[in-house]
Amino acid sequence: MPATTGAYPEQAKRTEGLPHICGAGAPARESVRRSVPIPSSHEIRILLCLLITDNGTFATLAWPCHCSKRGREYKMSTTPLPKYRYRRRLPHLQKADADLFVTFCTARWRLPDVAREIVIEHCLREGALPCGAGALARESIPAPRIRLHAAVVMPDHVHLLLQPLRDADGWPIPLVDILQCMKGATAHRINKRLGRSGPVWEDESFDHVLRSDESLKEKAEYIRQNPVRGKLVQRPEDYRWLWVDSRLCISEQAG
Repeated sequence: MPATTGAYPEQAKRTEGLPHICGAGAPARESVRRSVPIPSSHEIRILLCLLITDNGTFATLAWPCHCSKRGREYKMSTTPLPKYRYRRRLPHLQKADADLFVTFCTARWRLPDVAREIVIEHCLREGALPCGAGALARESIPAPRIRLHAAVVMPDHVHLLLQPLRDADGWPIPLVDILQCMKGATAHRINKRLGRSGPVWEDESFDHVLRSDESLKEKAEYIRQNPVRGKLVQRPEDYRWLWVDSRLCISEQAG
């Protein structure tokens, strides 16, 4: 008998489209309807905004999520930032209080010296570190949003070793927000300084959480040796657009 006809047309209409797991009759559909819990919109927002990892720590989605602690109410937008949809357009998970290795590339052009200076200044500023004698150095340094371990600005890409910090409410600052600010601000300043227009960076950024068997010092040394491998200098110390926390410099400690 069709689902929309029979002795119980109103019940059939209410349950049309539900899976039939115990026959096609109206009682079967009614049983399914009663047994399937429907989460509230509030619960859905919470689930999209937060995930719990296996070890009990919080992980946040790289999603434009705006949380407030007024009562138990959390607000978030319903779509990812269009410029930061990651590979295969899957939501990007960020583990709280974890060190990240981040790479983003230029949009098929090479950064001149002045552009690299702008980028390294902004990276240091994000970590509330002294940033030389450039324009940013003359501005007041805001509260840090990252703990910066190492950074290098190559002619066609940037490597960062960092740990996102937490905001005033104790929530991890989303990496997607940090990168959006970093890439957007530097692109604006570079275009203005060079009198050009158009994209400076590729939309997509690449990052991964350092595993337990990966050494923070080894990753920092990889970044430190990047200009040498690229045959831009003979020694890392000679490259102007490189910063590494001195506590992580393997070569210096070995010497």
